[in-house]
Amino acid sequence: MKIGLYRATTLTTLLICAYTAVICGCRSDPETDGSNGSSGVVVAVPHGYMARLEQVHDGRMIGFGPFVGYYFRPEDPGDLSRLRFVCFNENRFYSSDMPDGARLYAGTAVRVTLPRSDGVIPAQDRINPVFFGEAPEAWRDTRPEPRDEFVHFHSCYDAAGPVHTGYWIRHVAVSDFTYDMGGRVGQESPLYHRVHKGPDRDFARIVEFDRGPKRDD
Repeated sequence: MKIGLYRATTLTTLLICAYTAVICGCRSDPETDGSNGSSGVVVAVPHGYMARLEQVHDGRMIGFGPFVGYYFRPEDPGDLSRLRFVCFNENRFYSSDMPDGARLYAGTAVRVTLPRSDGVIPAQDRINPVFFGEAPEAWRDTRPEPRDEFVHFHSCYDAAGPVHTGYWIRHVAVSDFTYDMGGRVGQESPLYHRVHKGPDRDFARIVEFDRGPKRDD
């Protein structure tokens, strides 16, 4: 499957706001996915981390996030090209064998713009995945080093939907656990894997196009 993209230029940076994370990290809304909703557990989000980033891009505002359990901050306050992030198991959304609210990952996100390709960016759902086997090689070639650790791309979005500027994400696990979407997927799923402390090279190899949250989120 070929997915097309439209032209984007280098992002200028303007950090605007943070919101409560209500959308699954690199997946869809927990209510849509059938999770049990909020448990009341409050995670200890580090100072300066936020669930949603917005920045000026080619004269337009583009957003990144929110995703359930993910919180970001720029490595340099004036530059959104590199982010730090933490990921928590909010509502046990990612792992059934870790406590609600446990920290699962820390890591780095590096901004890139994917090159042009034929077709149309998928936007029918909130999150629209393109697995590596279907993704153009030119997209995969944009991964930062070490490339075997930056294996997951998540796009930004504007008012019209997903754009081809986004972030390659390097997940570093803080402990061992099972990534099974809170028990909602089994071993046959490409998302399912046993995670070991350190860089998660088995994280799902997917290019994801994000349409953005609902306007009233």
